[in-house]
Amino acid sequence: MTPRGLDVLLVDDHAVVRSGVRLMLGDAPDIHVTGEAASASQAISLVEKQHFDVALVDIALPGRNGLDLLQALRRQNPGMAVLILSTYSEEIYAIRALRLGAAGYLTKDSAGATLIEAIRKAANGLRYVSPGLTERLAGMLTGAPSGSHENLSNRELEVLKMIAVGKSLVDIAQLMHLSPKTVTTYRTRILEKIGVRTNVELARYAAENGLL
Repeated sequence: MTPRGLDVLLVDDHAVVRSGVRLMLGDAPDIHVTGEAASASQAISLVEKQHFDVALVDIALPGRNGLDLLQALRRQNPGMAVLILSTYSEEIYAIRALRLGAAGYLTKDSAGATLIEAIRKAANGLRYVSPGLTERLAGMLTGAPSGSHENLSNRELEVLKMIAVGKSLVDIAQLMHLSPKTVTTYRTRILEKIGVRTNVELARYAAENGLL
């Protein structure tokens, strides 16, 4: 924290989103957006040059996704808190992000007051957890249950979501810059971990668990 307050880094590939977040934070005199990045590489470069107390990171970044960036930033600067601010619902990524070291998870429809509260908590070494997520965490104190998407790696979760919306393995391979054989291996692991046998059952699981 600098004498003037909290320095915040915004990481989102949409300029209009960054502008909106800046406006939301304008009501907090102790919070200042002192850096913006449109990609993971830009964020890493800024953190090498500047001090930030908190980074607000989107998951859907071009190239390297926000969860990978979260881990990289935590290694690069353990003293900087990282909050995930995403369009995806808590059910998909929140617990995964917290396990990777995020100081909190917020959706982009969060109120400005909530975002300000989360940044202040994160800067003070605390975690921001919504009431709904608190209930989910209470039910998972012994770890992710068998047959849960929480057991999937980040890559496996991406593949699951694409299979669930009907993309072919060839399409997925092209989108993720992988070989079809690798994607087939991911699919096999996903089916085993979730405890289903077909793509139809996988799509049903995704729909029932809010992954789409």
